[in-house]
Amino acid sequence: MNLFTYARAADAGDAVRLASGPDAKYLGGGTNLVDLMRETIERPATLIDVTGLSHDIVEQPDGGLLIGAAARNTAVAEHRLVRTRYPLLARAIVAGASAQIRNMATVGGNLLQRTRCAYFYDDEGARCNKRRPGEGCDAIGGFNRTHAILGASQACVAVHPSDMCVALAALDAVVHLEGAGGRRSVKLTDLHRLPGDRPDVETVMEPGELITVVELPPLPFAARSTYRKVRDRASYAFALISVAAALDVEGGLVTDVRLALGGVAHKPWRAWDAEAALRGQPAAEAAFSAAADAALAGARPLRDNGFKIELARRTVVAVLAGLASAPT
Repeated sequence: MNLFTYARAADAGDAVRLASGPDAKYLGGGTNLVDLMRETIERPATLIDVTGLSHDIVEQPDGGLLIGAAARNTAVAEHRLVRTRYPLLARAIVAGASAQIRNMATVGGNLLQRTRCAYFYDDEGARCNKRRPGEGCDAIGGFNRTHAILGASQACVAVHPSDMCVALAALDAVVHLEGAGGRRSVKLTDLHRLPGDRPDVETVMEPGELITVVELPPLPFAARSTYRKVRDRASYAFALISVAAALDVEGGLVTDVRLALGGVAHKPWRAWDAEAALRGQPAAEAAFSAAADAALAGARPLRDNGFKIELARRTVVAVLAGLASAPT
């Protein structure tokens, strides 16, 4: 048994102070961290309960939203302004887990959940550089059907499990942090790292830093947006492929677009090249296919997951075509 101490933070500053010791972890809903503790993958010396931090969802004067890191996933998905201004986010959250888990899980915790790679969880029989750097990665030569096709390395081919993060990446979300060095903000697309040779270092956050708020900037055309998740079964399964997209069409031409993929990489994958290829093009299948090809140009499949490339391509085209034909 791993012994630990427990403390409940009164506010963000108190949480950061309590986390100044070694091996401290912040506890939100615990839907991932507690599982990892049961499996002895995580062995914190101190748990700091941050569920008392802000759970508010506040409209900004410019039309954007500030979402407190302690907000429950269900509250975000059901919020009127999220559903009307950022429907892809509401749909991503609902696709992400069971109702019971959504009722417990927090926004901050969702951003920091760890991979569901089976080799990462197998602490007794599998080598994993994410658990112990330099040990090796058994997924590369093992069963890797669900693993990464973009941005992977010889050290790690695991994928990020979050649905919410894919939607936030498409929405240009900004993550506000507080730590011993003060406050700072990081774009969601920059928060998570690709594995490189240190897959155990998963984000750009400093030790003891705490997510306090997630900011959604105004994006009027995000009202025409959606999230599609392709998985092995209809509910409570992680994505083989997912697509978050928002599309702005005027006079039959794509004037702007946001596109992000899930289930393909170590982090939520913003498809910058696809967006650039699509702007100014006719809102038609040929342009959507070219954009999908641009998004997947760097794909490097493993033995068991080559099907993901065509699955992702078809899903991107279908999602964009659906948005283009939707009523304004």
